[in-house]
Amino acid sequence: MLKYIKNKIIKSELFRNILINSGVLVILAVILVIAFYFYGVRMPGVSYSGPLPALSADAEMLRDRLSEHVRVLSMEIGERHANKRDRLDQAADYIEGQFADFEYVPKSEIINVKGYRNIVVDLYGKQNRNKILLVGAHYDTTWMTPGADDNASGVAALLEIARSFRGKELPITIRFVAFANEEFPYYGTPDMGSLYHAQHAREQNENIVGMFSLEMLGYYSDQHRSQYYPKVIRSFYPRQGNFIAFVSNIVSRPLLMDAITTFRDQTRFPTQGLAAPQWLVRGIRRSDHASFWVNGFQAVMITDTANYRNYGYHNIGDTHDSLDYDRMTIVVEGIMSMLKSLAHQYQ
Repeated sequence: MLKYIKNKIIKSELFRNILINSGVLVILAVILVIAFYFYGVRMPGVSYSGPLPALSADAEMLRDRLSEHVRVLSMEIGERHANKRDRLDQAADYIEGQFADFEYVPKSEIINVKGYRNIVVDLYGKQNRNKILLVGAHYDTTWMTPGADDNASGVAALLEIARSFRGKELPITIRFVAFANEEFPYYGTPDMGSLYHAQHAREQNENIVGMFSLEMLGYYSDQHRSQYYPKVIRSFYPRQGNFIAFVSNIVSRPLLMDAITTFRDQTRFPTQGLAAPQWLVRGIRRSDHASFWVNGFQAVMITDTANYRNYGYHNIGDTHDSLDYDRMTIVVEGIMSMLKSLAHQYQ
């Protein structure tokens, strides 16, 4: 009888310990989720939720120019990568020609003996030209796609942002870079244009105070369940794909906070932000900004979230006519204002 009672006590204590330990784990998990939400998901300011503003006459002209850049890159040139080298070079020539038309002096940054090249323009700062705010977009596509959203939209934005700053006097340098070879199989290799540029900048001790990767800016939808996410963050965000996203790792969180705060203050367009550990949300690495992370620079991706929204991603459906150029125009105008403000803030 005593043995039976003793065993019951032991089992009762074990069960109680299990309950306590489970409760502790649950509490810790809840604390971690709450901490992640307030640190990495909740952004300063408020995402705009009202009717979108009508485009001004100047904005309508900007919209038409954005559409034309995307048309040329995705329709006239089309699929552009190392296996279609002539088209990749045509895209680079087009970008270089546009920069020259804006009265810049574009430089070809040769990546390797194969002659892949980044196109680089510096608008030197008047007070501190050694401080650099970099804006970049890749101009190559993956196989079997015209690449309108990915990433003719980013290149179009890059070109029009550069046009808007021509002749302007800013306190620090704005650098515009069209990158080669972001797509597979070059991502993360020495042939990747952004990785080459970031490594060279680090070796030269350049003071890049922030980098913005323009990665797919043209696809939007108001339909419910038009937006998806990695499972780990799915419950934190809306299911309508009508916003623009600002994404960073933890180290780049200060740049992300400054950028999205400024954008929200100046632009009537829905926004979402995420600052997350790269091991937790692996998709946040998937563009040229990650090249700057590994080289010690703060960098943020601005994106319509790619395949989490756009079913044309990396296939024949990524076409010129699938993009929403009115919304894209509002986003690009917002980025222009954001960059101008940050250039003064970071002087």
